[in-house]
Amino acid sequence: MDKHILLVEDDQNFGDVLRSYLEMNDYQVTLATDGEAGLQTFKGGSFDLCIFDVMMPKKDGFTLATEVKAIKHDTPIIFLTAKTLKEDVLEGFKLGADDYITKPFNSEELLYRVKAVLRRNEKPEVALEERREFIISDYHFDYALRVLTYTKDGSTEKLSPKEAQLLRLFCFRMNDVLQRSEALTKIWNDDNYFTARSMDVFITKIRKYLSKDPKIEIENIHGNGFRMFLKQ
Repeated sequence: MDKHILLVEDDQNFGDVLRSYLEMNDYQVTLATDGEAGLQTFKGGSFDLCIFDVMMPKKDGFTLATEVKAIKHDTPIIFLTAKTLKEDVLEGFKLGADDYITKPFNSEELLYRVKAVLRRNEKPEVALEERREFIISDYHFDYALRVLTYTKDGSTEKLSPKEAQLLRLFCFRMNDVLQRSEALTKIWNDDNYFTARSMDVFITKIRKYLSKDPKIEIENIHGNGFRMFLKQ
């Protein structure tokens, strides 16, 4: 599977060029154009590497990196900057940066650095069924305990076993379609009219549990299934 990179760069044209170049080299790239959008995008997806410009509106790259590391501390990060000040480089590495590249730079140089950082951070794949914790925008979901926590006020919901299984499948398929037949087979061990109606009830419950965060959407994909994603 292609590695997924979150690129946060406030220069749209430059960001588009970098994204196209990385995609030509078999990386999946999501581009955000300010620090706030970058944070929300990170919360709503799963990324193997982040590339952050340092000087950005709304939230600078250093602040964004700090918040990303608080959510997932082992996320590798490369900083892009127009500055060459030693203090900025040191600040980046103090925050846990894996590399630092100064503009202007050769695209091939960035590609080599991306490959090197990903290689250093490579870990054995964790089987999906072993994952127990997920971040869904402003929610934290502990699958093993079946507890969904709204992090802004600390309120929690205790999910039933099937609710927890269904929400975990949505987390695995974040931004992609969760096929109705897949969910029915994996959770109910049956794909018929009656279990399908039961699943619709569970979808309604999960929407209610996630309703405190208006960015989270679970949409019906007619004749196919459902898709959970974050609204921009």
